[in-house]
Amino acid sequence: MPASTVTGGAPRRSRRGASRLSILGLAPFAAYVVLFLGLPTVLALSTGLFDGDGAFTTTNLEALVDPVIVRTFWNSIWLSALTAVIGAVVGAAACYALLDAKPDGPLRTVVDSISGVLAQFGGVMLAFAFVTLIGTQGLLRVILQNNFGIDIFASGVWLYEVPGLVLPYIYFQVPLMIIVFLPALEALKPQWAEASATLGGTRATYWWRIGMPVLAPSFIGSLLLLFANSFSSYATAAALTSQGQGIVPLQIRAALTSETVLGRENLAGALALGMIVVMVVVMAIYSVFERRASRWQR
Repeated sequence: MPASTVTGGAPRRSRRGASRLSILGLAPFAAYVVLFLGLPTVLALSTGLFDGDGAFTTTNLEALVDPVIVRTFWNSIWLSALTAVIGAVVGAAACYALLDAKPDGPLRTVVDSISGVLAQFGGVMLAFAFVTLIGTQGLLRVILQNNFGIDIFASGVWLYEVPGLVLPYIYFQVPLMIIVFLPALEALKPQWAEASATLGGTRATYWWRIGMPVLAPSFIGSLLLLFANSFSSYATAAALTSQGQGIVPLQIRAALTSETVLGRENLAGALALGMIVVMVVVMAIYSVFERRASRWQR
């Protein structure tokens, strides 16, 4: 009896030790979440719902229905939606073209490496690249204007306005789509195509009735992730459109750097709170589609 107790207790103790080690391993990630997600959320709430004297107020939240702020949120939403759709479609097409490439072949290696780099190539560097290429004195603009008589800014210098952010955002949205959507395409089992062909289905039938329904949750989830990525981008827009506040991150910067914005204190906190609400909704929908997609990737 004592022997069985000893032998039975050892696995339980080892399991408890492993559980403690796993919790300890999550400590760095938990600290990251608290510092970069939890703390900013608390600061947004504290500054958005309280005035300079620490008294509760809804004045800052009322600013969210101001026409200027509403237009700013609308600019961020349509810009994020447009670049997400374009990035998702182009990225999905690139992923489809890579299906026949060997996972460890030179083509896949190059594409994976380039996508990993370009997905993080944003901010001032990306803005500078576009300014030197298609800016008012950019290389491509000068060549087109001097040699072909084509002025890409004939209707206005759109690169330094909100519409001009579409091209730079697509530049990093497409590589991000390749990174997140390619594993979903690779998870399609060859047996499904073989079964469809055995039953007389064509390649188009396979994609319409099997491939696309299976990939739909992954595609929509990736689309939402691209939307969130664009909606929260700041540095590229700040470098290109420094003279305006066309999107929410730039409006937050203006609220932080100016003494009064629309006569309201702590407006930046209310704007940040509005962004958090939008991001929470988007990521909640993303998690739903991600769970549905994971059923087919097991």
